[in-house]
Amino acid sequence: MTNILVFIDVPDGSLHKSQLELLTLARTLGQPVAAVSGPVSDAVAEALGEYGATAVFQPAAADLDAVLTVRKADFLAAVMDQAQPQAVLLPNTFEGKEIAGRLSIKRRSGVITDAIAVAHDFTATKSVLAGAYTVEAQVRTGTPIITFKANSIEAEPAPEAASPQLETVAFASEAPAAQVTGRTGKPSSGRPELSEARVVVAGGRGVNGDFSAVEDLADALGGAVGASRAATDAGWIEHSAQVGQTGQTVSPQLYISAGISGAIQQKAGMQTSKVIVAVNKDPDSPVFEIADFGIVGDLFKVLPQAAAEIRKRKG
Repeated sequence: MTNILVFIDVPDGSLHKSQLELLTLARTLGQPVAAVSGPVSDAVAEALGEYGATAVFQPAAADLDAVLTVRKADFLAAVMDQAQPQAVLLPNTFEGKEIAGRLSIKRRSGVITDAIAVAHDFTATKSVLAGAYTVEAQVRTGTPIITFKANSIEAEPAPEAASPQLETVAFASEAPAAQVTGRTGKPSSGRPELSEARVVVAGGRGVNGDFSAVEDLADALGGAVGASRAATDAGWIEHSAQVGQTGQTVSPQLYISAGISGAIQQKAGMQTSKVIVAVNKDPDSPVFEIADFGIVGDLFKVLPQAAAEIRKRKG
């Protein structure tokens, strides 16, 4: 059966929702096999088997995170040689895209990024030109290497759990790389990761430095908080919250844009969201052109009312 290789990065020793989505996608294309970036615990192996992985490859070296991306690409290339997959799936993160690029050079294979769907012949659907067009792309050289957007498929366990065979892969890594000399944990907000969240509430220039209404609505919906480049450049919120062409690309079930004009830079990062709701005082704001629902009004009046009503219906 066709092997589909899925890269699983487990810095915290657990599987994330986006990784389970990759395994679910892999099952629609063939037989999932997983390349895990670190030692595989019994819990991770069981979870991988639950989502259909028939083989799990772990690195012989335990220090893949000691340098930036290089060793992960080397490891994944060695796994490709062993597993002989028909395609490789990676998360559509900054690191996932870089690993994909390095891997493509090592194995002379084409890369498709920002995919939101993949057909049986490995034709990928994606947005291009800042979200202005949706196209179908296909790799013509080597093994297709595809980075897949979170929330583009519903993660579902396999009908029958597999008992994956665990294999350890040795590989050489002689390329120069930037060494990681220290790490600082990011304080937990209690909200889901922006790239994986099913609901995103984003604020822009219109919040005028006050994200309290945006954060309150996000908490009421169990969602993540995003921001436009204008808001992050102004220092109102950390840059990791930026959604857009130069920030994170998200594809949630619901995206609420509050006080964001909807310029092309912002649209490129969120246009594949399933439902877009826009709140803006300017009725001519470009964001209304792509919104499924638009509200012309003051976000500081609209968002608190929405949060209150949501909590009322939940209670």
